[in-house]
Amino acid sequence: MRLTFTITRFNPETDARPHEEDYRLEVGRGMTVLEALIRIKNEQDGSLSLRYSCRSAICGSCAMEINGAEKLACRTSVRKELERRGRITVAPLRNLPVIKDLVVDLSSFWDKIQEVTPWLSAPRQSHMAHPSSQMTLLPGSYRFHNVDACIMCGACVAACTAHEVSRAFLGPAALAKADRFMADPREPQAMKRARLGSLETEHGIWDCTRCNFCVEVCPKDVKPMEAIIRLRHAALEAGLVSTGGARHVIGFFRLIQRQGRLNEALMPLKVVGFSLMRLLHILPLGIRMWLKGKVPNPLAQPIVGIAQVRAIFASAQRPSKAS
Repeated sequence: MRLTFTITRFNPETDARPHEEDYRLEVGRGMTVLEALIRIKNEQDGSLSLRYSCRSAICGSCAMEINGAEKLACRTSVRKELERRGRITVAPLRNLPVIKDLVVDLSSFWDKIQEVTPWLSAPRQSHMAHPSSQMTLLPGSYRFHNVDACIMCGACVAACTAHEVSRAFLGPAALAKADRFMADPREPQAMKRARLGSLETEHGIWDCTRCNFCVEVCPKDVKPMEAIIRLRHAALEAGLVSTGGARHVIGFFRLIQRQGRLNEALMPLKVVGFSLMRLLHILPLGIRMWLKGKVPNPLAQPIVGIAQVRAIFASAQRPSKAS
């Protein structure tokens, strides 16, 4: 069967902007997109640039956008893509600078991995006391939730809507890597708290919009968004509640617990805290909400069933108090 492959090409030395080029190729049963690209390069256009290595979905090198979704070309079937989409389009990963054609610059990706300190931190005196000892990880003493399966392909960062808006956001891959070390029992609690302190600041765990795209495109089922949620829970339990994201979660929880519903007038106040400048900034919003009838009457009677709502919260909190 002869198919058309539409590939996004871009050579910064000669092209002003990316453009698409079509290639016709005879494909066989079971062929992957990577195999097709290699054949196009070898048989039709030697100038085509792409990155690949293991061809076994282990190295993550061949991550690219295939029919609008981030995938590993080595494990993407041409036949299945054709059946689902009726076409084959290939482009470089989004949200990352293009070096040439399908090859992107991963420097910023690795910089963010470096930012989360992707190694165990231990007191210096422990190394001095036992210079030859190993930090043994005993079976059953940890639960990494599969975040250690990450192959650093960058697909989650390319799909991340928060990273698309703010390139300073640490991103799902780096935060998932941080969660792996938070779950490691060999790192002291003081070190973990310091790690959380660096992650809950601006461009950290609270910048995630929970779009779930990173979970959808991950080829190794790492579920980076769930790792970010675990980091948020750990930060709240550690008392790190100074950021707007933490105040939003706590404020939402307490409003529902107290009133049985979301009070849209009080919610912004819970987020900004006692900052006069922030209060003045959201004042126009409050006026518009009042004009639209979004400000509940503070003298109104409690909603029907408020006692049951509070009982649910009390029941959910009881085990944690007992522990």
